[in-house]
Amino acid sequence: MGKSEMDYTNEVPHPQAEGMIVRAAQPFNAEPPVASLVQFNCTQKSLFTVGIIVQFNKNLELKLSELREEFKYFEVVAALQCAGNRRNEMGEIKPVKGVTWDKGVIANCKWGGIRLRDVLLRAGVDEKLENAHVWFASHVSVCQDDSYYGSSIPLGKAMDPEGDVLLAFDMNSQLLSPDHGYPIRLVVPGYTGARWVKWLDRITIAQGESPNFYQQRDYRILPPSCANTEQAATLWDKYPSITALPVHSIIAYIDPVITDTSKRLRLKGYAMGNGGKNLQIASVQVAIEKQDRKQENWVNARITYQEGKWSWTIWECEMDVDEEMRMATKQELRLLCRAKDESGNEQERECAWNMRGVAFCSYGKVVWRW
Repeated sequence: MGKSEMDYTNEVPHPQAEGMIVRAAQPFNAEPPVASLVQFNCTQKSLFTVGIIVQFNKNLELKLSELREEFKYFEVVAALQCAGNRRNEMGEIKPVKGVTWDKGVIANCKWGGIRLRDVLLRAGVDEKLENAHVWFASHVSVCQDDSYYGSSIPLGKAMDPEGDVLLAFDMNSQLLSPDHGYPIRLVVPGYTGARWVKWLDRITIAQGESPNFYQQRDYRILPPSCANTEQAATLWDKYPSITALPVHSIIAYIDPVITDTSKRLRLKGYAMGNGGKNLQIASVQVAIEKQDRKQENWVNARITYQEGKWSWTIWECEMDVDEEMRMATKQELRLLCRAKDESGNEQERECAWNMRGVAFCSYGKVVWRW
């Protein structure tokens, strides 16, 4: 079924869209202005962007009430980030396929629910199964490229006691809204948002990844030489599915502070690591871009927020800008930011282009004009 034939008449209303940047009306895709996004450590619901059948040997069917009442409740703060975050920047290099997201398709929230590990153990799943994956399916929403939305993660990730993978009911201490996956959604800290299946209704343990289109024919980083869907058809199987996204950071907004004796810029932004042990952001630096990169003076930013091992990082920095520098740049400054995680993984200055515009991780860059 082509996009023009899709029926979205049953899609829920979106009253929270006020103040959002709507990228597509049907299906609804929107992101908040990034400057408003970083005002909150945990993303507000207004900004953000049934039962379960477990199939393994013999089916285990659990009602929502059973999930809530029979399993221990956990909470985890984790950032949910779309693989297409900053796609518009990659599109400036060369056109890409997908919604032209800016920097705002990310949300840092406190998720509440039960551990997927506990449910799988109830179903008798052996956590030592080799090459096993956990398939997730949602048959609620109309999909463009398959009969349902599906994705999967390795069984090892699902069963890791430190992995914090949840079947979530709550977001920021409130019941999930329909837009955000009510009544139950998957939360996979450290993984791209494509794996965080909403409106979850079926879990399957199987060998290999989910056969669904969105696992097999999307959310993979194809080489720059692949420029269209025809070329991609023979390449999807040769490149791995995206799990964690690369280290990156962005500048969300700039506040000029001008006095009689100085001119200063206050910057604020966010940074994201892969999450997990030794993978949280350790440092963020800011500089004014120069043609001779050796002359760039990188200033350490202050990390003002981190919560646990899966959250985003909020940073702030102040930079003095003297008259000579302003004149040398013709009243226009190109500001850069870069991040590094606890294991030494650094943000790339320039990342390679790919057809789907996913996993963009080049230095954050903003042009400031006086």
